Amino acid sequence: MSNNHVIKGVFCAAATPMNADYSPDLGLFATHCKRLLSDGCHGIALLGTTGEANSFSIAERRTILEAALAAGVAPGELMPGTGLVSVPDAVELTRHALSLGVTKVVMLPPFYYKGVSDDGLFAAYSQIIEKIGDARLQIVLYHIPQVSGVPLSLPLIQRLVAAFPKTVVGIKDSAGELANMQAIAAALPDFSVLAGADPLMLPLLKSGGAGCITATSNIVADSLRVIFDDVANPAMAVEVEAAQARINAYRTLSNSYVQIPTIKAMLELKTDEAGWRRVRPPLTALSETDFADLSARYRGLQ
Repeated sequence: MSNNHVIKGVFCAAATPMNADYSPDLGLFATHCKRLLSDGCHGIALLGTTGEANSFSIAERRTILEAALAAGVAPGELMPGTGLVSVPDAVELTRHALSLGVTKVVMLPPFYYKGVSDDGLFAAYSQIIEKIGDARLQIVLYHIPQVSGVPLSLPLIQRLVAAFPKTVVGIKDSAGELANMQAIAAALPDFSVLAGADPLMLPLLKSGGAGCITATSNIVADSLRVIFDDVANPAMAVEVEAAQARINAYRTLSNSYVQIPTIKAMLELKTDEAGWRRVRPPLTALSETDFADLSARYRGLQ
């Protein structure tokens, strides 16, 4: 891992709890953020895919970020998703974060139109950065083509870094392809490559990566922190191996059903806090049959 990585560590792709009317449960969310930090996360990447960001309005997304700050989470510990379909909306949401002292954001490309060129994506990111015009801004690009339908190629990433070296500082790669992450890390050694899949953080760290932003860190942040802290310490090899095995077991369980409803159901089992199982349409909560099965399997991992 390069000492020049601007962003490094274990970041949770935080889930968002909801009230009975499907509005965000701001109190429970704030509690969750503080628990994640206590469990070992360096920071919280709220309002991403796992956080169901694109099922919330811009106003709701603002309110969720403000609630975390009001609860005492430091601006430097928060990394909200601010990428939206239109450039003006992405500018607005990113400016809101900056106005609160939150300078690091995770940014999807505009994702409605598919098959767009690297030139088009470069123009979109360039317009966002130039319209904001704030030297404090640090962007982590978000590569999740299986969901967004808009991949971010290595040539595009290199072009953005060359044009905006102090602003485009990292990427969350959620495509699940270790070789792609390793190629980015090799081509851009000081660029923060963050794994979006928990089992891949360990091999990525060994290949020059900077850490992770993952869903299963909602459940096993402590194990991810063990790996991040001790990956290069031979005396901790047994502990690192045990942490990786625990991470893999929980990740396998979460992927046995639809992932986001499952992560939220696991949070209810972990915390005994009512309301975690709610998801916004078009997602649906686990069926009672699946929840009962998940509960038994989850208890088996304790």
